Amino acid sequence: MTTRSVSRPRPSRPRPSRPRPSRPRPGARRTIRLVGGLALAAVALTACSSGDSGDSGDSATASGSGSGSSAEKLSGTVTVFAAASLKESFTSLGKTFEKEHPGTKVSFNFGGSDSLAASITSGAPADVFAAASPKTMKTVTDAKAAKGDPATFVRNQLEIATLPGNPKKIATLKDLTRSGLKVALCAKEVPCGSAAQTALDGAGLKLTPVSYEQDVKGALTKVELKEVDASVVYRTDVKAAGGKVEGVEFPESKKAINDYPIALLKNAPNAEAATAFIDLVTSARGQKALGQAGFLKP
Repeated sequence: MTTRSVSRPRPSRPRPSRPRPSRPRPGARRTIRLVGGLALAAVALTACSSGDSGDSGDSATASGSGSGSSAEKLSGTVTVFAAASLKESFTSLGKTFEKEHPGTKVSFNFGGSDSLAASITSGAPADVFAAASPKTMKTVTDAKAAKGDPATFVRNQLEIATLPGNPKKIATLKDLTRSGLKVALCAKEVPCGSAAQTALDGAGLKLTPVSYEQDVKGALTKVELKEVDASVVYRTDVKAAGGKVEGVEFPESKKAINDYPIALLKNAPNAEAATAFIDLVTSARGQKALGQAGFLKP
């Protein structure tokens, strides 16, 4: 009898069910496409910004410098009280300042430093004071009318001014004491007069002038008008007069050189522009212009 083997069926194991991918609803598909498009646009915009970083940086710099220039733009009138001997050089520097700062105007009051100092301490409205001696500047600083410490910006030396051709043959300071010679001096209170007296005292000379003038231009004008034979003025004034007078140097003048200080005034109506004007005067360009006028370096 043949025995037939019977195979038993193996129990089937349940297969793990895989989740079927859910399909987005039609409305959701549109949302996904919109978000994707925005993301791509953002990436493209970022790339453009990175590529143009140099230009944007230049624009920022230009904008910054433009606003800085606007902030530094000066305007209004700068009132400068200055020694008479500074008239020509300061007038020229004033024009330079106005050209470089459109909208500004530099107004000058030239005269004897002592009278200018008196006006300032009496309340005259001014922005800047440029004196022909530390002594006259001290009048202003003692009255606490200056802001900060004055700065010496130039120096000046005396000369004898005579008529063209020097008809009286004046060669020395002592020649001014000759009998019959008419001489004009600055008043002793004025820096040029004080310096002249220092030179005369140093040489042991006594001189009685026919007139004392309130500033150096007044003393020079006396010679130009032929009212006197000579006057003691600054070398810068002789140079500024051109051929109207002739200058005679004298060694005693080296011991009577005047320092010229300049200061911003405490109650300056236009302090910002006034400071800029002082900066021009003390700059290399300002010093060059003053040197060409005959002033000595500080």
